[in-house]
Amino acid sequence: MNAFLLLSAGRGPQECAWALGQLLHRLRGEGARRGLTIQQVEAVPGERTGTYRSVLIRISGADAEAFAATWTGTLCWQAPSPYRSGVGRKNWYVTAQQPERDALPTTFREADVDIVGCRTGGPGGQHRNKASTAVRATHRPSGLVVVVDDERQFSLNRRIALDLLRQRIEHGDEEARRAVVTARWRIHDGLVRGDPVRVERPKP
Repeated sequence: MNAFLLLSAGRGPQECAWALGQLLHRLRGEGARRGLTIQQVEAVPGERTGTYRSVLIRISGADAEAFAATWTGTLCWQAPSPYRSGVGRKNWYVTAQQPERDALPTTFREADVDIVGCRTGGPGGQHRNKASTAVRATHRPSGLVVVVDDERQFSLNRRIALDLLRQRIEHGDEEARRAVVTARWRIHDGLVRGDPVRVERPKP
């Protein structure tokens, strides 16, 4: 069983990127003690070594989802700033959310397309009506339908219809990928400071 978590320092100062690194280390340690495997999928590093603006991790194991739930929400790393000695603030906030999953690409197979001859009107329609050279192609998995009567030959219209379906499916996959990216960026902007679900501190 797998669960994903996207940890983000949002638009916070460099200390939040540092806090994310510390919290990630703490999360990894706790996960290892529970027999879970935690892998880094993507990361946007911070300005300093060992800091992160965001990290996407995969948690694998029997209770991965339950473990991820205990780390979901606003997290707080409570410690003095390692960079600015004059800063009195000691609470640095990070958000952790289960992100939208990557959209799986649609596999286009001609075997999934129902093609039937049909009649259409318009210029030259009388000839096509007699020959039924127009094509209606239906992609069963997605429900997409195209009708093509550009050519006077059924075989040419069939090829055009298949190409149109393939292009529209690829366009739909690209739109789905963009929607996932947009949803993940909303997590970065949705960091709420205060009322954390967890407060972690350096070990004595």
